Amino acid sequence: MVDPVAEVEAAMVVVRRRQTRRTLAREVGMAPQDDAIQQVIDALEAAGDELIGVNGVAEALSVDQPRASKLVAAAVAAGLVRRETDQLDGRRTNLVLTDDGRARLDAVHAIRRARFATAMEDWPEAERAAFAALLTRFVSALDR
Repeated sequence: MVDPVAEVEAAMVVVRRRQTRRTLAREVGMAPQDDAIQQVIDALEAAGDELIGVNGVAEALSVDQPRASKLVAAAVAAGLVRRETDQLDGRRTNLVLTDDGRARLDAVHAIRRARFATAMEDWPEAERAAFAALLTRFVSALDR
């Protein structure tokens, strides 16, 4: 008998390997060392409208503050992120994506979506919608 949980685990391992930031970096034309920078801009995007600084990046990436500081410095040096003084607390610095950072994210999103669209191109629309709903529900449940 097939164990659905084991099948999901195996599939998720394959997805993780194929969707690494390094793989995406090659496709977007980034140098391999830019992988860390991509993690920073992914964290900023995930924060949405919430303004975060180095500590927020550290938390999002599950790294210590000195490591996050180095990653942020690299993203700033690459011109993908800029530091802005917090308007409510002048001692705080928020991180903001630059236009180049947003363009990099858009390129990564386009590559991911093209891959996913290709993988599902033979699926009926109802199956695509069902898969999207189930996968979203599954990912949300992982946070419990």
